[in-house]
Amino acid sequence: MEKLLIEGGTKLKGKVKISGFKNAALPIIAATLLAGDKCTIENLPLIKDVIVYKEIMSKLGADVSLNNKGVMEIDTSKIKKCNAPYELATKIRASYYLLGAALGRFSQAQAPPPGGCSIGNRPIDQHIKGFEALGAKVDISHGIINCTAEKLKGEKIYLDVVTVGATINIMLASVLTEGKTVIENAAKEPHIVDVANFLNAMGAEIRGAGTDVIRVQGVNKLKGCTYSIIPDQIEAGTYMIATAATGGEVIIDNVIPTHLEAITAKLKEMNVEVKEYGDSIKVYAPQKIKSVDVKTLPYPGFPTDLQQPMSVLLCHADGTSIVTETVSEDRFKYVDELKRMGARIKVDGRVAVIQGINKLSAAKVAASDLRGGVAMVIAGLVADGVTEVENAYHIDRGYERLENKLLSLGAKIKRIKI
Repeated sequence: MEKLLIEGGTKLKGKVKISGFKNAALPIIAATLLAGDKCTIENLPLIKDVIVYKEIMSKLGADVSLNNKGVMEIDTSKIKKCNAPYELATKIRASYYLLGAALGRFSQAQAPPPGGCSIGNRPIDQHIKGFEALGAKVDISHGIINCTAEKLKGEKIYLDVVTVGATINIMLASVLTEGKTVIENAAKEPHIVDVANFLNAMGAEIRGAGTDVIRVQGVNKLKGCTYSIIPDQIEAGTYMIATAATGGEVIIDNVIPTHLEAITAKLKEMNVEVKEYGDSIKVYAPQKIKSVDVKTLPYPGFPTDLQQPMSVLLCHADGTSIVTETVSEDRFKYVDELKRMGARIKVDGRVAVIQGINKLSAAKVAASDLRGGVAMVIAGLVADGVTEVENAYHIDRGYERLENKLLSLGAKIKRIKI
């Protein structure tokens, strides 16, 4: 076990480079199953979830290597079926993408329900609805999801709710399917576009990714390719918020500014300066920021993955802010930890009312999940004294070299074993 020690009170200054997008990287690794060939994936973030996925693919029979520059070479030609290893697959949420990819290639797939952070119920009913519409049979017994099909066939599928996971999984299952598949009410997040672009680079025919209607014309075969992952909009947003919270001035490099429009707009509303320079963003924060109301929504709305870090920033805003969480049902677990640091927050269901205060106080706190963990780090950066953040492994699942990047910006942070 490891924890982070953070001495607050230092303004972040300098430049930080954003890594590849975790939420695109994991389904793209799973999608290499569909090629049955060698793929080279570049700009992968060197995070725990990617390492776990590498191990899963190796256990399935792939020849896979990952270097320290984030380049993975993976050959899935030797994989003949997909029975995902339980102990590894339950460590991460994105293991369920193996179901769609393996179903598309082998007409068979087996994996446990998704693991990862505990942020409420994670139904996969829309995934199952899509698989069954394509002609698969899905059975869940003894904690294992089994998907089989004699033959998959393209179909029109309307998703009852906007869901990133189901949108991607249906794309994966349908690219080698006979006929045309139409996914209506599809999610529009940038990583969905990235997965579609990767599949198209392998020879798929996907149109409409990034809109609410995606059309997939089935093809007979895919081939290997070389592909570079897009920058991580959530990591970028995290550093934008951390800069604003500390009253700092940071250039955030290797970003796609259009992916950050929701967070940029909200920060500007709070009196934070945000300027775009091609593939970089400069964030400068005044001494006092304004309170705002935040409501999480599917893309292009404010992302649920930035709700927890944003709430830490709002603890220092002048006035009262209201945060409404509409995407994930149990994402306020971190509030009790913030209260131990002096935060004035009241939660009622999916709504948090935050009264701004002058300063948080250092305390011993724990990361409840990935994004809640990084929220505690930001709280430590602005608190009086030294904050201890336990369960650092949660943060390692989604942030590459977090303490090193923060150190380069002047933060006083170190990791210790316990």
